[in-house]
Amino acid sequence: MLVAVTGTPGTGKSILCDYLEKKGYTILRLNEIALNNNFISGFDKKRNCYIIDVDKLSKYIKDKYKDYKGIIFLDGHFSHLLENLDKIIILRTKPVELKKRLLKKKWKKEKIRENLEAEILDIITLEALEKHSINKIYEIDTTREEIQKLGKITLNIIHGRFKNDKTYAVGNINWLTDKNLKLLG
Repeated sequence: MLVAVTGTPGTGKSILCDYLEKKGYTILRLNEIALNNNFISGFDKKRNCYIIDVDKLSKYIKDKYKDYKGIIFLDGHFSHLLENLDKIIILRTKPVELKKRLLKKKWKKEKIRENLEAEILDIITLEALEKHSINKIYEIDTTREEIQKLGKITLNIIHGRFKNDKTYAVGNINWLTDKNLKLLG
């Protein structure tokens, strides 16, 4: 089973994947795989980052892990763009908290603003919905969740323990309020 763990930078993807790895799950860090295998199509000078060739990366993951019998978590803010995913876990964080996290990482003001906009406007969720069925996609608010609880929620989703529960369904999280929009000003 291929499970994308995605979300705007700063929402807790790597922390969640580190936790799941300690629990014995297989984690694929997509940035590392892309860089190590030259799945790069360019460099974005404005954002100071590589442009990942998602098609090559997706084919590589599909071919290399096609016979794998367990659960594989794909760690990366673009993991929802890959093909053949069984589930997509989108981590969401209230913009006020997200801004604090990105400031703590000493990100530049413009990059913080861009990521806050993406979070407020549900960009990752919209991208996931363009590519995958809504019943594969789940959103978890990580604003105040302890890592153990976040891990438990994730595993319950993966193992289908939330029958008929819409708690983590797409559309329950909406940051589009005046208060959040003021963060961008």
